[in-house]
Amino acid sequence: MMEDLAFIGQIAVKSSIAVLLATLGEIVAERSGVLNLGVEGMMLVGALCGVAAGVATGNPVIAAAAGALAGGLLALVHGFFAITLRVNQVLSGLALTILGMGMTSFVGRPLIGTPPGVRLRALPIPGLADIPVIGDILFRQSALAYLAYILVPLCWFVLFRTGTGLKIRAAGEDAAAVDAAGIDVNRIRYGCTFVGGLGAGLAGAYLSLSYTPGWKESMTGGQGWVAIAMVIFATWNPLRAVIGAFLFGGLTALQFYFQAVGIELIPAYILKMLPYVLTIVVMIVVNAGMGRRRFSGPAALGIPFSREG
Repeated sequence: MMEDLAFIGQIAVKSSIAVLLATLGEIVAERSGVLNLGVEGMMLVGALCGVAAGVATGNPVIAAAAGALAGGLLALVHGFFAITLRVNQVLSGLALTILGMGMTSFVGRPLIGTPPGVRLRALPIPGLADIPVIGDILFRQSALAYLAYILVPLCWFVLFRTGTGLKIRAAGEDAAAVDAAGIDVNRIRYGCTFVGGLGAGLAGAYLSLSYTPGWKESMTGGQGWVAIAMVIFATWNPLRAVIGAFLFGGLTALQFYFQAVGIELIPAYILKMLPYVLTIVVMIVVNAGMGRRRFSGPAALGIPFSREG
């Protein structure tokens, strides 16, 4: 029983890391007032660039960094349209997803079936990994999983306990007031949009370097959209994002568990649907009247800022 629990928990954590990293990045971006629906596209670009850099260099740090940077640079494209040109942020984000999907499908064809060059394997932490059950679940993961553990409290601390975080949140609530205080709103939003892209790109790199090593077309499987829903589920709080990501990962882990033990009480296609059904349920709840009041986001989210009013 304990072995089964450890197995499910370990797979659940492993399956939740990509969504968690992307969610953290999107929380930072949305807290500044920028809505970026291009997470799926940025994750795909990050996954492809991570594999390409791994093949080219054989260095896992460079591969992961390349994936993150690729996502960040693509996010700046959205930033240019959403912040500088002040176009509709929903349309710009959707275009970014389409761009990422099309570009990776075309450019990534030669890498399909190619070994990733590097693979981020599980790194048991001495001492902690030997703790019964908990050690197997939390401390036999890859380096990017441990990085996610660190980023969750760090992101929360920066947003809610520092002056920089106060400026970010203020830019997402009342950009005009921030501008009146002599703070460059656009600079804050560009920086947060870039950070959001770094998170999405790193999430994609995690998928292609650790979770399912190698490049496959559309390998994110909609996890970018799940991350956007998890931002709302987490009420734009990095600590609550852990809960949403782990729920997604837990439902995904059930697929592996039932396959491993040969249980067919629930049809396989139903199990594959469950994580995405959870996402739909979240969106239904937050769009209900009571949910909308409780889960209201930053007041200036998606609203372009113009000094001319």
